[in-house]
Amino acid sequence: MNIKIAIVDDNTFLINTVKEKLSFFDDLNYKFSVLNGSELLKKLEENSNLDLILMDIEMPILNGIETTEIVKQKYPHIKIIMLTVFDNDENIFNAIKAGADGYLLKEINAKDLHDGIIETLNGGAAMNPSIAMKTLKLLRNPIEIENQQEKEDIKLTERETDVLEQLSKGLSYQAIAENLILSHGTIRKHIENTYRKLQVHNKLEAVQKAKKNNLI
Repeated sequence: MNIKIAIVDDNTFLINTVKEKLSFFDDLNYKFSVLNGSELLKKLEENSNLDLILMDIEMPILNGIETTEIVKQKYPHIKIIMLTVFDNDENIFNAIKAGADGYLLKEINAKDLHDGIIETLNGGAAMNPSIAMKTLKLLRNPIEIENQQEKEDIKLTERETDVLEQLSKGLSYQAIAENLILSHGTIRKHIENTYRKLQVHNKLEAVQKAKKNNLI
């Protein structure tokens, strides 16, 4: 068995560490390494005769997740394992969505890396236990992750949330003012603030976005 492997990482020290781990196994054939996704795509245009890529996530020019998506579209025969320092939920979710075949952490020992590569080439998915655990959680609750970034940016006050909830019921400004015992002007002010925070222009957009982000 002669498994042709490339490494994509912007850290040459880490490239050498991974190369060393691969060198213990006769069936793993290290072909080349590049420092970012853009360089990888150039290389693959010249020669896409590869079995597997070990891909870093955080890289300049073209990061690992964007690169994975492009490689998977153009060269579906190449397997990709994300080899990264990060096991945060969003990275895992985005890597899997982009088509990654496995997700391992860089501190992995040589034997586990070899096992993960073989497993992936045999149609499995190489994942270290903490990642597998998080992936299960993501599958149970995917929406939360998709909205995580948006959600963090949107901070509504309790009053703004109250007004939005009333708006979502289709009530007029006048009715909302009466229900919340506030003046018409105050309601309008709250609504303006809410639109600005949500970056929307009308009631429908505001209600949709607020629901998407579990604000109401």
